[in-house]
Amino acid sequence: MLFNSLAYGVFLPIVFVIYWLLPHKFRWIFLLISSYYFYMCWNPKYVLLILTTTVVSYLAALSIEKTNNRTYRKCMLTAALTVCLGILFVFKYFNFFSGAFAELISKLAIPIHPITLKLLLPVGISFYTFQTLSYVIDVYRGNERAEKHFGIYAAFVSFFPQLVAGPIERTGNLLPQIRSEKEFDHDKACYGLKLMAWGFFKKLVIADTISVYVDEAYNSLSTCTGLDLLAAVLFFTVQIYCDFSGYSDIAIGSAKLLGIDLSINFRSPYFALSIKDFWSGWHISLSTWFRDYVYIPLGGNRCSEKKRDRNLIITFLLSGLWHGADWTYILWGCIHGLAQIIENHIEKIRKNRSKKKNVNEFLSHIFVFAFCNLTWVFFRASSVTDAIYLITTLVKDLRYPSRFRQSTLGVGGRESLYSIFFILLLAVYDYASTKTDVIKWISEKKVVVRWSVYLVLIWIILMFMPPVNTSEFVYFQF
Repeated sequence: MLFNSLAYGVFLPIVFVIYWLLPHKFRWIFLLISSYYFYMCWNPKYVLLILTTTVVSYLAALSIEKTNNRTYRKCMLTAALTVCLGILFVFKYFNFFSGAFAELISKLAIPIHPITLKLLLPVGISFYTFQTLSYVIDVYRGNERAEKHFGIYAAFVSFFPQLVAGPIERTGNLLPQIRSEKEFDHDKACYGLKLMAWGFFKKLVIADTISVYVDEAYNSLSTCTGLDLLAAVLFFTVQIYCDFSGYSDIAIGSAKLLGIDLSINFRSPYFALSIKDFWSGWHISLSTWFRDYVYIPLGGNRCSEKKRDRNLIITFLLSGLWHGADWTYILWGCIHGLAQIIENHIEKIRKNRSKKKNVNEFLSHIFVFAFCNLTWVFFRASSVTDAIYLITTLVKDLRYPSRFRQSTLGVGGRESLYSIFFILLLAVYDYASTKTDVIKWISEKKVVVRWSVYLVLIWIILMFMPPVNTSEFVYFQF
């Protein structure tokens, strides 16, 4: 069930009404049933995977908390990690590593055929796996108490707004909200609806519109001109942000309708002053997960520079691999890791820049945005070869501006002009968000002003909403 589908438009209001009509003691049951139904709309049989992950992590956490025996606790933690990550590996990574191993062996003149499994990638498996792992690790560390009520814990793991594409919630934030008694908060619900509307705007009006150009360009790189490639690179940078942050806005807004606050997952990432700053605003729930459960346990930055650099590379390599079983994602992660290493080594130079601060900040914004554009090529391309071809071709064409005068994709059409206008509107919104809560700011305006904004936004969304087919969110494949 997609957020941008008619089915969800019917599902959410029904859940909202029944949830608040039910007494508190029955709400977790209804929330659990609703969440499992929501997930089973994709593929009913894969609900066994999330159920298995839930049971294993639940039992492991209880076992860990019941004893002070260090060896036994480690065994339980290892067992939970093995089972949960094992399921993720089989369904997401087995074919990739099998093929890579077969390719390596073939280079030694040993003929071998890779073993492949014909399995569909379960939607959201990377997200709920990491959520359960953080729960077990937190209990092992003594940061959280194990949840005794299995049903409430299962509702925490499967909470439908963030189940398939995050945010990846921590135990201390979401689990107490599932358990606690709540009263309907009108202001929170209204804020959630407004946030959902903004999320739909980013997804339907911007991301889905420019995805047409992006897909056409990346599917036919050899026929593209310089303008085609430039437009595809710039548009995908916007598309991936609008698509994923749009999903997060809808997820957070949907949760607020049920009185639950999810973690902020994006904070104007393209206005970052550094690559490190970018990751403090992009997919925050994932970047902080890798920070707390990979980077810091490896030693973080409280070690020698060489070990710190090693920790960064390992963390971002795993982050790239988390996104997909392909060399393009691994390379994308490594590039970001290397960029942060370089930034760390020139940090003293950055701090000593006291003159022309505004100019330097502007140039930093431009550099980070350009860097993101370049690295997203590896994220979107079908192969490393395609990514390198696109970048080298684009660089060559930059030397001959005349090649940018013609485009085979019709980038100058009416829809593109609309897209550019809406992208500029998005940029204004994101920049303003670095200073204040824009939705709250609009809500405090006069009735005529704020309702004019709401109605225009809704009208634009309805104008761009597809009549029948709905597009999936990009991060569903992860």
